[in-house]
This record gives sequence, C-alpha cells and structure tokens, in this order.
Amino acid sequence: MIICCLDLEGVLVPEIWIQVAKKFGIAELKLTTRDIPDYDVLMRRRIRILKENGIKLATIQKVISGIRPLPGAKQFLDLLRSKAQVIILSDTFEQFAGPLMKQLGWPVIFCNTLLVDKKGFISGYRLRQRDGKKKAVEALRTIGFEVRAAGDSYNDITMLASANQGVFFNPPSSIAREFPRFKVTRGYPELAKVLLG
Repeated sequence: MIICCLDLEGVLVPEIWIQVAKKFGIAELKLTTRDIPDYDVLMRRRIRILKENGIKLATIQKVISGIRPLPGAKQFLDLLRSKAQVIILSDTFEQFAGPLMKQLGWPVIFCNTLLVDKKGFISGYRLRQRDGKKKAVEALRTIGFEVRAAGDSYNDITMLASANQGVFFNPPSSIAREFPRFKVTRGYPELAKVLLG
C-alpha cells in the first residue's frame, strides 16, 4: 500500500513565517529552512525577534487565519487522498496549523508544539521528536507501507532520502543542485504523476 508524506509549507501553503514577516515588516523573519538548515538556530532567532518586537502568539494566529492554501493545493490533496493514504509531516506547530488544515479538508498532520509564557509570548518549542519527518517515514516503512515523499527544503532531505521515493516540489535551485538525486517537480499535475505513478 502506498502512503504519501508531504511537507506543508512551500508544498501546500505559503511559508507561514514569510507571511508574518510581511505583515510586520520584519525582513529577518523571512528566513526559513531554505536559508538556515539548522532548525533550532532558526527557531531561537525567530522567538527572539518576536519578543523584541512585542509580537504575541495570538497576533501571529490572526495573520495565519488570513493565509490561503497555494492555488490548486486542495484539489491536488483531494486527488492524492482518493488514490493513496496521505500524511503531512511538518515542522510547523499545532497552534499554527488549525486554520490551514480546515481549508485543506482536515488531512492528517504530524507537527510540533509551541511553548507560550503567561504573557502570551512564544517562549520555546517542543519537537514531536528530533528528525521527526525521517523517523515517521522509517516507521511507516517498517509496517509495510511504500512511502513516497515530497518536500521543498533542507528540513525535508532526510524524509526524502528515507522514503522509497523522494521528490522535490518547487525547491530553490541551489537546494536542487545540492541534492541532484531527487527529481524536481514544478506543478501539482507533475507532482501527482510522480507520486501516484
């Protein structure tokens, strides 16, 4: 049986932190795992910037509530789920994901959790587990699934490498060049063909 594992941001929805950066005019918040491969370094930087600028979780959630899936993402996901099982493996947080999952028809998502202080500021984060995307794929394979995975960034590489088939979806050209073993797809019809072929 085939199971497809998809990254969320950059594959189905816009990068959340880029939208937050645009809303508040803070260029440094535009950095993602496409720019900084070390997730802990990236998150600590984000948390510091939010605190320095007085931005609380509730304010970020308001921004997220206005984000829409990428054009065609819901239809792509519906097609995929009609032919295979699908799990979204994301480094986002449960406090961010709700409005986006609703728009996508409530797919299964494995993600992380934010820690919030008494004043409502993000104070830290808790990973579901370290390198959770890779470990989820490995676990699915051990129980008999053929795993096909799609992602777009550095934090997806171990997931793609652990799958029976890993494919990029609209990655930056620099990352595609760095990891030429993964096929690059540029649209949902092409991605669906690769994942379901």
